[in-house]
Amino acid sequence: MTTPGRRTAATTHGPRMATTPGPRTAATTPGPRTAATTPGPRTATTIQEDPVHHPRTRHLISVDDLTDDDLRTLVADGVAFRAADRKGGPKPLRDEVVGIYFSKTSTRTRTAFSSGALRLGASVITYGPGDLQLNTGETSEDTGAVLSRMLDVLVARTAGDEAEMRAWASQRRMSVVNAMSAGEHPTQALTDLTTLCAHFGRLDGLRVLYVGEGNNSASALALALSRFPGTELELRTPPGYGLDPSYLARAEAHAARTGASVRERHDMDDLPADVDAVYTTRWQTTGTTKPDPDWRDVFAPFQVSARLWETSPKAVFLHDLPAHRGDEVTAEVLDGPHSIAFEQAENKMHSAMAVLKWCRAGGPPAPGE
Repeated sequence: MTTPGRRTAATTHGPRMATTPGPRTAATTPGPRTAATTPGPRTATTIQEDPVHHPRTRHLISVDDLTDDDLRTLVADGVAFRAADRKGGPKPLRDEVVGIYFSKTSTRTRTAFSSGALRLGASVITYGPGDLQLNTGETSEDTGAVLSRMLDVLVARTAGDEAEMRAWASQRRMSVVNAMSAGEHPTQALTDLTTLCAHFGRLDGLRVLYVGEGNNSASALALALSRFPGTELELRTPPGYGLDPSYLARAEAHAARTGASVRERHDMDDLPADVDAVYTTRWQTTGTTKPDPDWRDVFAPFQVSARLWETSPKAVFLHDLPAHRGDEVTAEVLDGPHSIAFEQAENKMHSAMAVLKWCRAGGPPAPGE
């Protein structure tokens, strides 16, 4: 993580919006294709000529790949999947194949996408950290080009940045989903919003207090919650462990456009009262280490304990799990009446199903089509 210093009040940046996808059209007999640029926000590289016609795909690599309407649709679908009968529902991914590639450990996200894909009618192929020829020097572009001829969706977790996933996405056949990268955890943010929406019946106007490291879950939450009017996100992060400045700036830009607010401080003084939710994550983010040998002393004041409910008695508690009781949160809070952390974990599957459905629903026409 980039180590930011203490920040003062946020500045306003211009809004950053993804392109709104149009309706998926029926397949037609293909003619020869020339090279084209992959549609969608911030998607890199040129697509090689592909003579095979296929349904258009959509990728989810960053929350900022989504329009405001996309984001609301994904949350609404996650809530709907949560309320629906798990068995006997629609199978929009019937006859499709979903690859699950995790180079880092996972309990919830990997199981959520595997189970969700199966429930939507897809078949699943899993890959571990030592399974792909990426380990022997094959390029990300070649890997994406090959897998896209055999898979319909690739769900991936890596310790790297978005560039590798965007290289995999430089084709039109296979959707690519970021199940966590070094900078951002977009599917976690969708889970968080689904959980809040299911509990409160809305997202607009909610007030959330985030306490802990400004990690990839916090980055994604800031990018997502700031898209909803009237929301307030207060981030209390340890000194030297705040949000990456680029993510904070993007979230502030969304907030300036929607009438939301995103603020960050590096202390636990003067906490906001009457918040709707308190959120934390574990202090040791998956796949990372901290160079400061005394980092626990820096983090200690940021433990979530029952005292936070003295000024917000109706707040629910969220945690992306796994949790370390006694570190970032006390057992009294995690296992107490305000906690909905395990409902939140279940909602990972419902959100995963919403993401898979959205990815295969079809994006806008590619240039020249």
